[in-house]
Amino acid sequence: MPFVGPLPWKIKVNGKIKQLINLVYGNTFTPEHYDTLEEKISRAANNIQHPRKASWDEQDIVLITYADQFISDGQKSLPAFTRFYNRWLSSSFSHVHLLPFYPWSSDDGFSVVDYHRVSPETGEWGDVAELKKSANLMFDFVCNHMSAKSQWFNHYLNQDPEFEDFFIAVDPETDLSAVTRPRALPLLTPFTLADGSVRHLWTTFSDDQIDLNFASPQVLNAMVDVLLHYLTEGADYIRLDAVGFMWKIPGTSCIHLEQTHRLIQLFRAITDAVAPGTVIITETNVPHKDNISYFGEGDNEAQMVYQFSLPPLVLHTVHSGNVQALCQWAQGLSLPSLQTTWFNFLASHDGVGLNPLRGILPESDILTLVEKLQSEGALVNWKNNPDGTRSPYEINVTYLDALSHRDSDDDDRVAKFVLAHAVLLSFPGVPAIYIQSILGSRNDYAGVERLGYNRAINRRKYQEGQIDSELSDENSLRQRIYQAMINLIAIRRENKAFHPDSEASFENPCEHVLKITRAGNNNEKVIALFNFCEHPQTLSLNIHSAKELITNGDINGNTLTLNPWQVMWIKEN
Repeated sequence: MPFVGPLPWKIKVNGKIKQLINLVYGNTFTPEHYDTLEEKISRAANNIQHPRKASWDEQDIVLITYADQFISDGQKSLPAFTRFYNRWLSSSFSHVHLLPFYPWSSDDGFSVVDYHRVSPETGEWGDVAELKKSANLMFDFVCNHMSAKSQWFNHYLNQDPEFEDFFIAVDPETDLSAVTRPRALPLLTPFTLADGSVRHLWTTFSDDQIDLNFASPQVLNAMVDVLLHYLTEGADYIRLDAVGFMWKIPGTSCIHLEQTHRLIQLFRAITDAVAPGTVIITETNVPHKDNISYFGEGDNEAQMVYQFSLPPLVLHTVHSGNVQALCQWAQGLSLPSLQTTWFNFLASHDGVGLNPLRGILPESDILTLVEKLQSEGALVNWKNNPDGTRSPYEINVTYLDALSHRDSDDDDRVAKFVLAHAVLLSFPGVPAIYIQSILGSRNDYAGVERLGYNRAINRRKYQEGQIDSELSDENSLRQRIYQAMINLIAIRRENKAFHPDSEASFENPCEHVLKITRAGNNNEKVIALFNFCEHPQTLSLNIHSAKELITNGDINGNTLTLNPWQVMWIKEN
């Protein structure tokens, strides 16, 4: 329970935190604001009992899921998920990323009504604590915007003086043409206040997601309070959602601004002070060079950034059969320090972003990929460009269906799916797997029609027990996918060469084959080979007395043949 009495001890805001606040707010952050901040930080520090893991290792695998993924009639959904997790997934995953489980009004949770509560249909904080007995937890900090149905916004509309500057009102005549637009929707939305006046408010993502005004010290303190609450409730990882848009200056792109980076540094400094070991992860679905800027100097911003280029690059490689672009991109990856690593994934609750391909692939290749996937049943979301044109920014599809053709047989689907996820598990960094992927889910067109948006294609919810029977059926596609994935994860977790920080080198012995070599500090080495082709590929390799980890077969000789879509993890004896 949160500590509510007199504080046993009080933390003074340290020099790093003060310096960052001064850089962003200057004299607008008053002594009273500092007193409020110190009170919040001290209360959190007095309440946080759960020690965080000092770093990451090969054991760390994240499951991405909705808290209400499994629906139990007449019961809360989070306990139903916990039951499923404990039966099928707890031996494979170290962490669970619970997508926003707070009361919400749209965007499947990302339009938060109340940051401090668990959605009543989902459960309560005690149910979150129960899941934490089985897994480390990752929470979403939806820091850029909140619901138009929230109490904070209602206070603003009613002109409560305390909330006067919580949101961003802009004269609609202001030139905002330079602002980066992630969606093809209006940037400003008119709202009528209690006195009948109309204000046009900044709404980056939708008219139900009102951007918060971080230029206000009161907003900062309110949102730091949210962050501290999540740390108190046991979050081991904190995901900063849509964080690149947090600071607005008309006349600029309003993305990746210096003040935004300072705010992330501030969140990091506060988190380090009260819950050391907590990992901050930035979610910025943007070109790679911008994405990695959120590592900061390597010790002051995010410890992990989403590896957004990996999902579409793997799809491009599967559909083109050519590994060169994936290999060249991977060869150029570098981290600013050993205190940082990659958050790798192939699928998530969102679609497959295309912006992270820009600067890596020619636009013609991106459009070719979009056309191929559309012809196989994928849906596409578009964004408006400053010059009035539009570009595809996201493919909506389950990753299983994205990899294969509609008329593929299950053997082909499983082979390509295993290949792609073996790439994920071979990359340096911490891997994350979306629950629809490990469940072998197909495109949910009925969900798209029922809910009216493309992303529903990969967000299907299930009745408790519905999936259990399919996972118990050895002939089902779900069971084949699940078993293959569980086996791959077990092998990764048993081999220190797959430590997130171990050395990684990338080669393409031929057009169709990718070679990843992982070498750990204990002289353990694994050579991963991937055939991105429907024909066998024969390689010349100087490997003697080795074990192929996936099949547990012996490797000897100077040549090796990879079957179509085959992956091998080879460990020398």
